[in-house]
Amino acid sequence: MYDTGDELRKATLPFHPPGPRRAAPGLPRGARTATANTAFLARRAQRSADPTISIVIPARNEAKNLEVVLPGLPPVEQIVLVDGHSVDDTMAVARRLRPDITLVQQTRAGKGNALACGFAAATGDIIVMFDADGSADPAEIPAFVDALVAGADFAKGTRFHRNGGSDDITMLRKTGNAFLNSATNLLFGTRFSDLCYGYNAFWRDIVPLLNLPPADHVTTGDHVQWGDGFEIETLLNCRVATAGLSIIEVPSVERARIFGQTNLRTFADGTRVLRTIAVEWHHSAHRRKARDEADHLPPIDLFRKAPAGGGLPEYPRNLAAGETR
Repeated sequence: MYDTGDELRKATLPFHPPGPRRAAPGLPRGARTATANTAFLARRAQRSADPTISIVIPARNEAKNLEVVLPGLPPVEQIVLVDGHSVDDTMAVARRLRPDITLVQQTRAGKGNALACGFAAATGDIIVMFDADGSADPAEIPAFVDALVAGADFAKGTRFHRNGGSDDITMLRKTGNAFLNSATNLLFGTRFSDLCYGYNAFWRDIVPLLNLPPADHVTTGDHVQWGDGFEIETLLNCRVATAGLSIIEVPSVERARIFGQTNLRTFADGTRVLRTIAVEWHHSAHRRKARDEADHLPPIDLFRKAPAGGGLPEYPRNLAAGETR
């Protein structure tokens, strides 16, 4: 379920931005995966009040930006840099600046795959998604962590809050984001204000519920398979919502990229995001229908006679394959 309060407790960590964080109430009907998952509830109950943190940074040809970004990160238990087959000195720069860094080579192409590989390598209680281009402010990390410690499962950054903003987003991308945002909120019953922003943090124990493409499936070539591209932020948001997880939005100011050009393709990647929304809504609607039908199955008659041909009597099966009631 979503947190419905507008105020969270004050941060005990530095660099906490002023003002209330905006909650995102309103789950789609039937979104009860997490609350019905006893293994997840057990993991949630064991969360630490003083969590360890892993920062996951996907990077492709970001050597110059890493010279600025890595020294500015706060002291945390683990920094994971996932290299996207760079042809510059991305890996060497990262190793020189942070000898303790965890270096991972992504298994396929695309930002989504890079993040999935980083999630698999993370060991901290909390995972922070952090871009390598200098657009994310490391001083905001404590605010994300504090939102999670206060009770949220997923802390979502938003540029569209009175304490947020962007030095990078164009009017075209802003308009497209508003359209995609509205479509998602309409279909999923959510109240996201910034669907496509990639600065997020979450408890590592929710990763199994996200059902991301397996990171260990290796492919070659530049073809980006479904879920491996820039649609990853939308995919995560949709699956977090349909899983019934607690979400809070955290104000964030996006800074301009320091060096180089973005790999984002406005129209091509926007189309993938729109398709992601449609596909995820279709899948979530199918799962809800299957669960509703399963909930209305007739009770089993333990004294029902076996069929004339012998064998065990046949009973209706749970239509929600792979799910427990």
